[in-house]
Amino acid sequence: MPNPNVTAAPACGVKFETRQLSRAVGNKLLVDEVSVAIAPGEVLAVVGASGAGKSSFLRLLNRLDEPTGGTVLIDGADYRAMPSPALRRRVGMVMQTAYLFPGTVAANIAFGPRQRGDQVSGEQIDALLARVGLPGVAARDVSGLSGGEAQRVSLARTLANAPAALLLDEPTSALDEASARGIEELILGIIRERAMTCVIVTHNKPQAERIAARTMVMESGKLIAVGPTQEVLNG
Repeated sequence: MPNPNVTAAPACGVKFETRQLSRAVGNKLLVDEVSVAIAPGEVLAVVGASGAGKSSFLRLLNRLDEPTGGTVLIDGADYRAMPSPALRRRVGMVMQTAYLFPGTVAANIAFGPRQRGDQVSGEQIDALLARVGLPGVAARDVSGLSGGEAQRVSLARTLANAPAALLLDEPTSALDEASARGIEELILGIIRERAMTCVIVTHNKPQAERIAARTMVMESGKLIAVGPTQEVLNG
């Protein structure tokens, strides 16, 4: 029997707290002792120049990369005590480019739940696709999707795991302006209706102003400033 909770919205977003979070690769310090708290349901933008450590910081939040110093607390608990697959289901991530598995849209969406033994019904898949603005495409092969469609499927695939938090790494930078604004509005609607915590890396200052009430600025791996978006970006 399909698990009826597969696509259910979480009760609320998670609280993140990073404590002197660091990551070094060889002699290069990508993230340098970043300490910041992110409230449940908050949308936080991360900005900075290329190479500032934004994406590296984001990947540390769900242990796609391993910290070499410090740690992350999720709802007060050290995330190193959580199994990595469970952590990444709870803290979903959407990349700059949609990396979809070969096959159908439906197979991509069902992949995550099936990894933990849950079955996703056709009705649940159709509902997710309708929510991301792609009704009726479940049977399509992903090779025929446009960039904007692929990013929507990637978002639906992440939402199938019912995460409590969403990490977004430049999710619209590879899209044309119309597609980018459509994805942006879609993401905003979903995180609000599901009360999800969201951290978005963006190089786009107007996008940060539209999406995030609070913004953190990184430079050379360090946290330079964090506060209300308008103050941080225009102060």
